[in-house]
Amino acid sequence: MVEHGRRSAGAKGLGPWLARVAPRSARGSVTVAILSDSKVKALNRKYRRLDRTTDVLSFPEAGSAVVFNLQGRALQSTPFLGDIVIGRGLAQKQARILGHSLATEFRVLALHGLLHLLGYDHEGDNGRMARAEARLRRKAGLPLGLIARSS
Repeated sequence: MVEHGRRSAGAKGLGPWLARVAPRSARGSVTVAILSDSKVKALNRKYRRLDRTTDVLSFPEAGSAVVFNLQGRALQSTPFLGDIVIGRGLAQKQARILGHSLATEFRVLALHGLLHLLGYDHEGDNGRMARAEARLRRKAGLPLGLIARSS
C-alpha cells in the first residue's frame, strides 16, 4: 500500500487515492508535492539537465520513512519510495486542453510518477510501463495516461 506524505491544498485527497489505485506490488510511502512551473523547471534543469518545465518528475529513494501518529509517537517504519513533483501550471493547462478537471490531471500525473518510482521507464522498456499505466488508469476510471497521450 502506498501512503501519502506532505500534501498541498491542490493535492488534497491525492495520497489516499494513489494508495487505492497503486499496483499491489507498491509497498511504502511517497511524497507528492505540487509546485510552480518555475520550481519544477529548476528541478528539471538541476537533476535532468533539461532547461524546461515538465508536468511530473519522480525522485526514487531507497530507504525507509517513520510514520508518526498525532501525538508524535512513531508507529512503524515503512519503505520510502520517493518523491513525486507535479507542475501546477502545466497541469492546469493540460487539464483545460484535454477537457477534464485539474484533480483528474493531478491523478494522471501522480500515477505516472508512481510508476517511475516503482522502476518503470517508458523510454526503453518495450511498452511495459505503458501497459501498466493503461491497466491502472482503467482501474481508476481515468482518461488517457501520459504515455498514451504522447503516442
